[in-house]
Amino acid sequence: LITRSLFISRIIQEEEEVEEVEVAMAQMIRYAGYEGEEQLPLIMSLVDHELSEPYSIFTYRYFISLWPHLCFLAFDEDKCVGTIVCKMGQHRNTFRGYIAMLVVIEPYRGRGIATELVTRSIQVMRDSGCDEVTLEAEVTNKGALALYGNLGFIRAKRLHRYYLNGADAFRLKLLFPRPHDPNSLLLLHDESHEFESRQEDYHCHHYYDDHSNCTDHGHSQLHDHHASAIFKDHPHTSHSGGCLHHEHSQGK
Repeated sequence: LITRSLFISRIIQEEEEVEEVEVAMAQMIRYAGYEGEEQLPLIMSLVDHELSEPYSIFTYRYFISLWPHLCFLAFDEDKCVGTIVCKMGQHRNTFRGYIAMLVVIEPYRGRGIATELVTRSIQVMRDSGCDEVTLEAEVTNKGALALYGNLGFIRAKRLHRYYLNGADAFRLKLLFPRPHDPNSLLLLHDESHEFESRQEDYHCHHYYDDHSNCTDHGHSQLHDHHASAIFKDHPHTSHSGGCLHHEHSQGK
């Protein structure tokens, strides 16, 4: 009994030491909002490294130029280890936020960085007047579903063959309580017909790991099509801009 007691005490002590180390490491991470054009290559490199279908520079410019306040980065000293890119706008009769890209590089997963990035973005979207926040996640992506489930997202709709690999996706949705109805989140299932909307025009990627490896492969061509149309006259989206992206990808 004494030996067993000592063994259990040792396990508890080791677990406490691990927790202390994880807390210390998490405290070393610095979070910052998007500060300017010089950070765009940094974000592109981080996202492209984790995706099988890299976006064009037009797609990044579409999101970051229009919604720079919805882009956050995580740093370990001067090293960027994670980022999130979002947008928001009117969608039918609601003002909707949308999480487009989320990346945390492998050595830094499991430290709550993705949760912190999402939480910061959600807060800005809520403060900006959004009624809801949405995204898509592959039905087999247990890590993503757990991450967003813990933050209050629900599965509003199943999208069949949503991804290029033929996999289905769940549209995840977070509703903010209405000022006149603090219990409105409880009405979601009663009002589920409101969420039978068309697929998003922008099918984006998520790669992060607060729980397990998870990656979503979206249709980046749609992003490129719409973004290039919007930014065709942008002074920084010439053919040389596209070449910059190509060269950057080749140099990884």
